[in-house]
Amino acid sequence: MPVHHFPNSVSRREFLKLAQLSVASLCLTSLNGFVDLNPDLLGRVTAGKVYSYQEPSLNSLNLKTYYKDTVLPIYEVTVGDGEPKHNRVWYRIGQGEFVHSGSIQPVKTRVNPVVEEIPETGVLAEVSVPFTEARWSPGKDQSFAYRFYYESTFWVTAALQDESGEWWYRVPDDKWINLTYYVLAKHLRVIPAEELTPLSPEIPYPSKRIEVRLADQVVIAYEMDHPIYMARAATGTQYSRGKFLTPTGRFRTFYKTPYRHMAAGDLAADGYDLPGVPWVCSFTEKGVALHGTYWHNDYGRPRSHGCVNLTPGAAKWFYRWTVPITPPDQQSAYNYFGTILDVIG
Repeated sequence: MPVHHFPNSVSRREFLKLAQLSVASLCLTSLNGFVDLNPDLLGRVTAGKVYSYQEPSLNSLNLKTYYKDTVLPIYEVTVGDGEPKHNRVWYRIGQGEFVHSGSIQPVKTRVNPVVEEIPETGVLAEVSVPFTEARWSPGKDQSFAYRFYYESTFWVTAALQDESGEWWYRVPDDKWINLTYYVLAKHLRVIPAEELTPLSPEIPYPSKRIEVRLADQVVIAYEMDHPIYMARAATGTQYSRGKFLTPTGRFRTFYKTPYRHMAAGDLAADGYDLPGVPWVCSFTEKGVALHGTYWHNDYGRPRSHGCVNLTPGAAKWFYRWTVPITPPDQQSAYNYFGTILDVIG
């Protein structure tokens, strides 16, 4: 099966220069689109623990340990020394204190007005705070179910008040259909329909193509064989219980959903349980997909269970740009004639 390559109008040298990225591009990619470092820009620790250093270098003095879900201020973005080679972006979190960006999710805290009248078909919403607690029933004193993280997405089917008058959204689970969660309404931003409109709808769908370059860990979008967008990625790798490599070949983005609960394996080993994975564009029947990622910020090296991890912002771009088109009031779209996607080793 033929695989198209990067057009001759862009040289390999120019591509590698682009793929390695400038200092500004590294910062932009790592920050999921945040360019101006506003005072309210924060970073959530995604790993079990991370260390801070006196300089933006793994070889400098180790200062402190921060544990998962600690929220830190981000004052500055910089590029460290040569290690790790795939991601040299560091965040300054204090005077003379730096953490590597790979295990820090850039977040903000935004509370939202409550949408009291939810349409019968439901609405899509995203978490707009570093994290929020999902409960089995509406109420802060109710049993804990999950922790939902910044930029994860969910389908909301109702708004209701608890005994104290606090508003909650009802969120059904899309994997375990008998389960339902309740989340503080102010912590979810209902996404307006105009934010989900297709990108480049004037381009015929056969003239759009995606290229996943495993060797370079990047994803490129083409229109009429001209590259128009590129994002850093993290693709499949080998874990203790087997190889989870991203398959190579030609595929199509035949199934799309703006949210998905992904779970598999033993959590004590290398399994995962990830509710609200955003902007999913599946391209194999086994569920391998392009999608947004909130559990790490470490792009440029293989580290997934086969899928193509992207920042939520990049994944949303591809979700809107590809076909089939998912209407805002629908939870998924299926069409065999999706956008062509070539995975190149």
